Amino acid sequence: MSLLLCCGAAAAAAADPVPVAPSAWRELLGIVVPLAFVIFALFLVWRLARRRYGLTGKDAPLSVLQILPVGPRERVVLLRTRAGRIFAVGVSTQSVNLITNLDQADIEGSAELPTEAAAPRRH
Repeated sequence: MSLLLCCGAAAAAAADPVPVAPSAWRELLGIVVPLAFVIFALFLVWRLARRRYGLTGKDAPLSVLQILPVGPRERVVLLRTRAGRIFAVGVSTQSVNLITNLDQADIEGSAELPTEAAAPRRH
């Protein structure tokens, strides 16, 4: 009889295992830590590429001054070279075209232009 009870208890224990659920914090940590590592690695690669190839900053070969959308997929982009030359470039999905060379005075606001308050009024 005790052998039968012992086998029955062992069978019941095997049929009804106690589930061990990982905690929610452990699952969240298992997702957030690798994600943070990947984001940090991408940031590091981005910084190294910028320094290595001179992609941005004052010594960059080209810098974008302004982007003016003129259509759904067309824009006029003002670019400044390292030497200080300024170009207006038309950019579309199919092509990039030089529109004109600009002077520094062309892009800066001129103080010589009369404003509405300074302009003489005619009656």
